[in-house]
Amino acid sequence: MKGPVLLLVAALLGAQPLAAQEIVADLSQNRVAIDATFDGSEIVVFGAIKPGPPLASDAEPLEVIITVSGPDEPVTVRKKARIAGIWANAEAVEIDAAPTLYKISTSGPLADVLSETEDLRHSITIPRAIRAVDAATGDEDTPSFTEALVRIRKDQGLYRVQEGAVSFAEQALFYTTISLPANLVEGDYDARIYLTRAGAVVAQYQRVLDVRKVGLERFIYTLAHDRPLIYGLMSLAIAIAAGWGASALFRYIRG
Repeated sequence: MKGPVLLLVAALLGAQPLAAQEIVADLSQNRVAIDATFDGSEIVVFGAIKPGPPLASDAEPLEVIITVSGPDEPVTVRKKARIAGIWANAEAVEIDAAPTLYKISTSGPLADVLSETEDLRHSITIPRAIRAVDAATGDEDTPSFTEALVRIRKDQGLYRVQEGAVSFAEQALFYTTISLPANLVEGDYDARIYLTRAGAVVAQYQRVLDVRKVGLERFIYTLAHDRPLIYGLMSLAIAIAAGWGASALFRYIRG
């Protein structure tokens, strides 16, 4: 994969006119199809850094941060507590928008390649990508709910930071591999590339990755969301037929 990717990057770079420093990049695939056999996938994000006019700050090396994020959705994070000897939901915080998937790859330690100021401006790290936490409950421990969400989704393989996973070739060419788990949510995924120097973002680039269900999965998903009554009746009919079939088989086996 490395050889063809670098050749394609070089071709993209050579096809562009000289201008201010910027990023030329692409994805190894622009669409992911989820079917009955889908068990995850990988995409290669690759690109090139176009040289800009020489500056005094050029003494600092360029670094690359690549993020892939899934569609945002609201999430309710609950905390369990022991009440009268029974574990039950005690507190909850509403998070208005959290990415269903968030992967970060960097060319170096994240704390070295991105300053807190730039992270605040561009919302690059995972905690910054989780937005609009509803603190109406007045709970001073609200950040712990966000940390719990991040921890859970890391365990599910949905959130991940890969420091040093962006490789450079011939100084101007870079690439990394992002793994996509099997439990992807359908929708548009954003692939963003940030070029940084001394912790500051000096250029950025964005592409969209289309993730869609196909085949039987597409039919069931559409039926469940657009025709819930028909979906419910069909599910009930299948359950009845399965129960009757199992009963008939049992009677046959018993003779």
